[in-house]
Amino acid sequence: MKQTALLVLLVEDDMDLAATLSDYLTLENIECDHAFNGRAGLDQALNNQYDLILLDLTLPQIDGLSVSEQLRAQHIQCPILMLTARDAISDRVAGFEAGADDYLIKPFAFEELVVRIRALVRRSKAQSNQVKIADLTIDFDQQLALRNGRRLKLSPTGWTLLEQLARNSPKTLSREQLERAVWGDQVPNSNSLKVHIYKLRRQIQRPHESPLLNTVAGSGYGLRQS
Repeated sequence: MKQTALLVLLVEDDMDLAATLSDYLTLENIECDHAFNGRAGLDQALNNQYDLILLDLTLPQIDGLSVSEQLRAQHIQCPILMLTARDAISDRVAGFEAGADDYLIKPFAFEELVVRIRALVRRSKAQSNQVKIADLTIDFDQQLALRNGRRLKLSPTGWTLLEQLARNSPKTLSREQLERAVWGDQVPNSNSLKVHIYKLRRQIQRPHESPLLNTVAGSGYGLRQS
């Protein structure tokens, strides 16, 4: 049985390399979106869900280190594999400190790149059953949510909402997306989601704690640090 294709984001300003690499990855059952500068790459990474990001260091508009730092600041935990011709130890250290998970020096063998991609994705998926957003920790295996050590008391519906919001953090989910995740096509009434979001927010946010569950007017709800 053919495995489900991985989806990676390639942020690379060398158009010839990007095209060749995308074609090769497709043959390896790895689908590839491409951004040709740092600003476009940052925008795509923040608004889509990828298994891994391939990130060049020397990019127009925003360099790779800054892209990585901004993604981590936004709590994007997707693995980042940096691709660069810089081979000094100081450059590697800077990459890891900016949030990279691995570092591959150009020129590289495509076969090695594929091996590293699959290894990073495997490691990420093994760790993906726990998410930390600011001081809120969510363990999906144990269905446990803690904020500053305080356990959240959630109903089954509250837990489903929290899981959907956390797994997609920091993105905003629409009302329709959340209703479908909780009730499918059988939404009880038009106010049901609003009521459960209110109850979830009261559990997540005590008066002295910073807001994490945000309402985005006209769009929906997002779980992220304001």
